[in-house]
Amino acid sequence: MATNSNWTVVFDDKLIIKQKGDAAGTVYTISDDAFWSQSKFANIWAIQHGASVSTDEVEYRDATPHTTYADANLGDFNEFIIRWDAAHLNVLQTNWDNNNIAGETPEQKITRLGARPTSYSSI
Repeated sequence: MATNSNWTVVFDDKLIIKQKGDAAGTVYTISDDAFWSQSKFANIWAIQHGASVSTDEVEYRDATPHTTYADANLGDFNEFIIRWDAAHLNVLQTNWDNNNIAGETPEQKITRLGARPTSYSSI
């Protein structure tokens, strides 16, 4: 498997892992069966992506030799990033929602934490 990637995708576990940058090491299970069951992913075991085009790697379930992401013809990798970003935004919003101090007004909470997150983008 490629090393030093920015992203790891593990199909059996429906995991997308951000390896570098903000929130590096954060793993999300993406429970979207329609996404994972696309025919283009049928023989894919894992993907390492984002270090460079020459080191991006797709690993197959069978004896198919590993390939680069580009050669695997799987489409735009951003479809993984967008799902990870949505899961991460949900966590950021939940953390903000649950970070309360008794007696604090909404205005005081915003002063203390900043505005509630409404978007997140790794792209």
